[in-house]
Amino acid sequence: MELYAVYLGGNQGKGRMGEDHEVVFVVADDVAEMKRKAKAKWAGVGRPHVDAYERLEHVDGYAITLAQGGLVTERQVVDDNDTPFDEGD
Repeated sequence: MELYAVYLGGNQGKGRMGEDHEVVFVVADDVAEMKRKAKAKWAGVGRPHVDAYERLEHVDGYAITLAQGGLVTERQVVDDNDTPFDEGD
């Protein structure tokens, strides 16, 4: 199993021109499985596509290892100033 960061693109919705994007993280055995799982996480409208992906092995000098565990129950979003804020802001 490998960890992937996936950059999805898709339709913005009726009456809008352009493309919406979001980044999702997926654990998969291979690229085909990764693409299926990533597209299933698409929160936008219509049918998504994969614009880019990267298999993550190291981040900022730290090796990434995967271990099966529970769900994350807390999520924190940080703005450009590294200040936590509510997602509703």
